[in-house]
Amino acid sequence: MNTSPELPQGFSTSPYIGGEWASGDGEPFDVLNPATGEVLATVSGAGPRDLQSALAAASDALPGWSSTAPRVRGEVLRRAFELMHERAEELATLMTLEMGKTLADARAEVGYAAEFFRWFAEEAPRIGGELRTAPSGANRILTLRKPVGVCLLVTPWNFPAAMATRKIGPALAAGCTVVLKPAEDTPLTALYLAALLAEAGAPAGVVNVLPTAQPGPLVAAGLADERVRKLSFTGSTAVGRLLLAQAAPRVLRSSMELGGNAPFIVLEDADIDAAVEGAMIAKLRNGGQACTAANRFLVREEVAEEFTAKLTDRMAALRLGPGIDPATGLGPMVNRRAVERITKLVDAAVADGAKLRLGGTSPDGPGYFYPATVLTDADPASTLATEEVFGPVAAIYPASSDEQILAQANATEYGLTGYLYTRDLARGLRISEQLEVGMIGLNRGLVSDPAAPFGGVRQSGLGREGGFEGIEEYLETSYIATTW
Repeated sequence: MNTSPELPQGFSTSPYIGGEWASGDGEPFDVLNPATGEVLATVSGAGPRDLQSALAAASDALPGWSSTAPRVRGEVLRRAFELMHERAEELATLMTLEMGKTLADARAEVGYAAEFFRWFAEEAPRIGGELRTAPSGANRILTLRKPVGVCLLVTPWNFPAAMATRKIGPALAAGCTVVLKPAEDTPLTALYLAALLAEAGAPAGVVNVLPTAQPGPLVAAGLADERVRKLSFTGSTAVGRLLLAQAAPRVLRSSMELGGNAPFIVLEDADIDAAVEGAMIAKLRNGGQACTAANRFLVREEVAEEFTAKLTDRMAALRLGPGIDPATGLGPMVNRRAVERITKLVDAAVADGAKLRLGGTSPDGPGYFYPATVLTDADPASTLATEEVFGPVAAIYPASSDEQILAQANATEYGLTGYLYTRDLARGLRISEQLEVGMIGLNRGLVSDPAAPFGGVRQSGLGREGGFEGIEEYLETSYIATTW
């Protein structure tokens, strides 16, 4: 079994600043393999001086990069896309080792992450403006699109490649420069991407990466710095609220992709086998550690037992083990805290009357594992239903009517994703329109697509990533009134 992936030439476990690997003036920290709990690598943490150096490098590189021809910026991203595919296996292996996801999930993420570079490589030359005649006829209205400037990007651990490329791609396409702060659990993938982008032709200072195990002070200092013009954050709603408060004094432009509590709706006329297949993707992709993961299974009572039995059988067949093993169907959770949190949610639900159909007990031994778990008869008002589980736990809530399902589906502060299975397209579209979410999988268990706008409503975030909308987050509009 390969535990030492071949890393790209020039790869280092230190901050990447101004086109060079820095020594790091922060505290070093260990990256653990969640399948074993053992140290995978020791990273030189970034500190205050590194932040200042990275912001200086990004600021100095901004004029040259923003004035670079859009086609040239796009070609850098296109080359990065090609390099990611050329090195897909080593990148997938690295992600599996530092995050725990199965090789199948990691390989899929490499393809997904690379597509953001390709998509925004194609969007770079399409940045436009507009010339109109004022309604009075007295003058012309000319609009220009300009890069926002230096962007502070903060990414999570669950999709360490895709969450980085989904932000770096549009930022570079727009002509911005970036300082990326990856999650402390998974900094290696971000450092890998820094080396890859340099090889693809990104000039020194355009992309900077600051790994740290003390993200709070580092990010707060970045938000207070006048050189930072934009924040893009993916992570929990609780942290998002805190960062928005910190960004408020400077009225800093902010994009937020936050938590979710996705309903997975199965109507009585649904193709149950297809719904189970969709549920396996929506619930078990990445071990359930995704903001888009199905969190509440709202199933019409006419088909609830059939759906539950079939889903339980499918989840029971998953082999629990290290993600690096190709036979593994469910890898470890990212760290011990994640296992403890899932355990607490499931135990509380069972204590309140929920019934375990599968799993529910974390195995002994090394690593941070939690088994595939199915519960029925859970209280729709319990923490299991109101909080984001972020693990391989499916709680099924029978419902007697579409109205009850809609009421339960919308009874949350979140609004990121929803899933709906029905054979009646018109009925499905009617219900979809009433779901208070930003994205809906109608007879699909997967909604993520680089060509589609990704984002939520309510406390699931602000703005959109991907699609035609994604580059707008990194552009400002300037208006010129002129007469001729």
